[in-house]
Amino acid sequence: MAREVRLGSAGLGWRRAALALSLSVAVAACQPIYRNHGYIPTDTDLEQVQVGRDTRETVAETVGRPSASGLLNDTGWYYVQSRYRHYGARQPQEVDREVVAISFTEAGVVQNVERFGLEQGRIVPLSRRVTESNIQGTSFLRQLFGNIGRLRAEDVIE
Repeated sequence: MAREVRLGSAGLGWRRAALALSLSVAVAACQPIYRNHGYIPTDTDLEQVQVGRDTRETVAETVGRPSASGLLNDTGWYYVQSRYRHYGARQPQEVDREVVAISFTEAGVVQNVERFGLEQGRIVPLSRRVTESNIQGTSFLRQLFGNIGRLRAEDVIE
């Protein structure tokens, strides 16, 4: 009889170990996995970019060329980095995004360096270096009413 108790307790210990192992595997499988996509330059690299002095070529040497640029007139370079959380079989969810925008003048000189973040689904400017405003000596009312005379018939009629 004593022999049967020993076998039963040995079997019970094995079952507890198997149960603990399967529970730890199940808990580990439910842990989220984070993945980063894209590239943004570091703050130390961006500090080397001088507004009003550097050009597209010197920016490319300092921080590299971006994967995205201005679509219509190529006046800006955009560096984008996103962080996604993968959780089990669910669709990946974007939890963080940063965008660095470097804008250039028509001559190709750095005009502005901005860093944007994503906070609660809204784009938030994190840092900004601006040399001058693009509207010089023009009041708000002059800007508003200045466009009235520029309206053409083909702009209104489709």
